[in-house]
Amino acid sequence: MSDQPDRVLVTGISGFLGGHVALQLLAQGYTVRGSLRSLERAEKVRKTLAAHGADTARLEFVALDLLADKGWAEAMSGVRYLQHVASPFVLEMPRDKNDLIRPAVEGTRRAVTAAFTAGVERVVVTSSIAAIAYGHDDYSRTFTTADWTNPDSPKVSAYAESKLRAEREAWAVADRFGARDRLATINPGAILGPLLDEDVGTSGLLVQRLLNGSIPAAPKMSFSIIDVRDVAAAQVAAMTAPTAGGKRHILADREMSLFELATALRAALPQVAGRAPRFELPNWVVRLIGLFDPQIGSNTAELGHVRRVDGNSGRLLLARPTIPGPDAAVATARSLVAQRLVA
Repeated sequence: MSDQPDRVLVTGISGFLGGHVALQLLAQGYTVRGSLRSLERAEKVRKTLAAHGADTARLEFVALDLLADKGWAEAMSGVRYLQHVASPFVLEMPRDKNDLIRPAVEGTRRAVTAAFTAGVERVVVTSSIAAIAYGHDDYSRTFTTADWTNPDSPKVSAYAESKLRAEREAWAVADRFGARDRLATINPGAILGPLLDEDVGTSGLLVQRLLNGSIPAAPKMSFSIIDVRDVAAAQVAAMTAPTAGGKRHILADREMSLFELATALRAALPQVAGRAPRFELPNWVVRLIGLFDPQIGSNTAELGHVRRVDGNSGRLLLARPTIPGPDAAVATARSLVAQRLVA
């Protein structure tokens, strides 16, 4: 690097992954410009990152809204790389799926368009395996970066469709600028790992519910787990790796069931995880409950599926093995204890 550190715009810096991306960028000497919907949160983010060892002298903030044009061009001034991490996520699926899809797609369009208009060297967009491996009938095969989620399937949630359409939009914008080789997407599985603050978020909530007894018995659902530190490292590596541009990169360790997660938590933290589920629920019981609980009902299509994805592209980007899924879950649990979010 030169005497003037390269500046990276990180959208969604106050989020779980965005915070970890900022931490790794600052540790590597970059200047980080973080976007927030409101600058009222800036000091909180600064203190959180500082508490984890970041040199916040190279941290600055800008107010940006995924659904408004204001400020995007100015935010790209002096920026060499864009990390577009911000994307809406809800704990319960909205009645109108476009409440989730619209900000995801429009936010991605604004961010990527502004970056390429400003001549940003490379754009890294956080996508998901939800844009790859959902809405298919054959789960006996392994999904790769060549696969795309089928939005026409009734099994596809609003969240999965939002990730699919947002990533498609990123590639479409890159093609309009003739800049496909300057875009890389990171497609992680379910992101676990250490929380940076007391904001449980969607990632910590699953582990918190396993620990506090909110899930007394485990539905037969599985997730491709990945540690947030690996995802952040891949995001940063994709900025400068010569071969990363123009490609999708899957980040996933292996598929783990809820019951496996609970078992791993009990083994590592028996004093905390005593209330984690000790048996699995039959699928018919979960479907019956889903008739009365919309949140459970919206996920019953996933019962019994083991979705395998090929994470070699992500491991090549990292140039090392990924953190094992059970370790990521335990790291989440330890941070929940440290933040006094579980007893």
